[in-house]
Amino acid sequence: MVLLYPVTTEKAIGLIEKENKIIFVVEPKATRAEVRREVEGRFGVKVAKVNIMRSLDGKKKAYVKLTKDFKADDVAAKLKVA
Repeated sequence: MVLLYPVTTEKAIGLIEKENKIIFVVEPKATRAEVRREVEGRFGVKVAKVNIMRSLDGKKKAYVKLTKDFKADDVAAKLKVA
């Protein structure tokens, strides 16, 4: 399991609504391909792009942008984020 938990900050909620992106904290050794596979498999959506960033506190975050056919709001609702 690559995805640990979704980020629920105000900025993360704004990205869900404005840019169709969801932010997850992921395993330290997770790759973009692994994140893409798990999001597509677990939530039944298509991923357009995955960006990975390591934060100052040592956590690895994946910014997952969904294709226009799918809404990040729906995935967030399944996760009980928004």
